[in-house]
Amino acid sequence: MSNIIEIRWHGRGGQGAKTVAEFLALVALNEGKYSQGFPEYGPERSGAPIKGYTRISEGRIKMHSAIYHPDIVLVLDSSLLDSVNVCDGLKEGGIVIINTTIPIPELVKKYAFLNGKKVWTLDANQIAKDEIGKAIPNMPILGALVKASEVVKMDSVINDIREEFTKKFPPKILEGNIKAVKRAYEEVSGG
Repeated sequence: MSNIIEIRWHGRGGQGAKTVAEFLALVALNEGKYSQGFPEYGPERSGAPIKGYTRISEGRIKMHSAIYHPDIVLVLDSSLLDSVNVCDGLKEGGIVIINTTIPIPELVKKYAFLNGKKVWTLDANQIAKDEIGKAIPNMPILGALVKASEVVKMDSVINDIREEFTKKFPPKILEGNIKAVKRAYEEVSGG
């Protein structure tokens, strides 16, 4: 059995959780790793809570299910902390990255389920607004993930943004996504 890194994304419809879960899997694949990236489907609509999943491994991945015991949890919308135990099943020593402006000590005090976790935070909405023009936090959260975990290389993320997004977005949005990822990498704090 190979060592599999399991990542669970918590967001709301329209924040890009599905896109980033799949994109991270593509980045890992392009680095020569095995990967899976998929959303948890249901009656999602814009603003509804959703989950996405990414698995990354040096060896074949034989399981195909939701992730119940993640190594890393990413929270694209901090309002979910009031209704969802995002740390449910998080492995010992697991990482939690949260899009919020609330200082880490206040978060840990308010949400008991964050105690004993490696908590990282950043204002992904503001970074996205500044760099892309819309508060879609998925790419800043990805930049934070690279800093906190090194599951993939930053160069790979940037190369794949250029490769994949050139077909979908005008150059301004493409470069904005790259700037957002780099800025989030620099601004995320915690651990």
